Amino acid sequence: MSYVKFYRGDPNAPKPNMPAHLGSNCIIIWDGKLLLERRRDSDTWGLVGGGCKKWETPEQAMAREVSEELGLRIPKEKFQKLKVYGEPGRIAAFRDGSVWRMVIVVYKLELEEKPRIRISAESREARFFTKEEVKNLEIPVTHSDIVEECFLNL
Repeated sequence: MSYVKFYRGDPNAPKPNMPAHLGSNCIIIWDGKLLLERRRDSDTWGLVGGGCKKWETPEQAMAREVSEELGLRIPKEKFQKLKVYGEPGRIAAFRDGSVWRMVIVVYKLELEEKPRIRISAESREARFFTKEEVKNLEIPVTHSDIVEECFLNL
């Protein structure tokens, strides 16, 4: 059973009952492929990233999340800010009853070499995918439009 369910622009989505949640996610590219992680909380393939701590900038959060989730130490200056996805219908509803409106700052990181990845307990696995391979994956709706735009710009 999923711990979280995601919505984007769904009129039947539950209404947020928590403050808006600021998060950072990253388009990580190596050899023309996109890195995705299979999330434990929803068993879907999503972008690496997560929520910003109260004291963090989105760039600091991105560097921390990449370190925690992949074991990669990347300076925050290496992340290129692409876009903020902040429309009100981007929702995450958790099994504990909390419902968050998500505001996502998306970054891009291009790697010159294939990284040696060490996944965290939050993930089941992490892999690089081609545009064709991504079409067959279950991606949360809060990330699917971001992933689609990523491949349009590669």
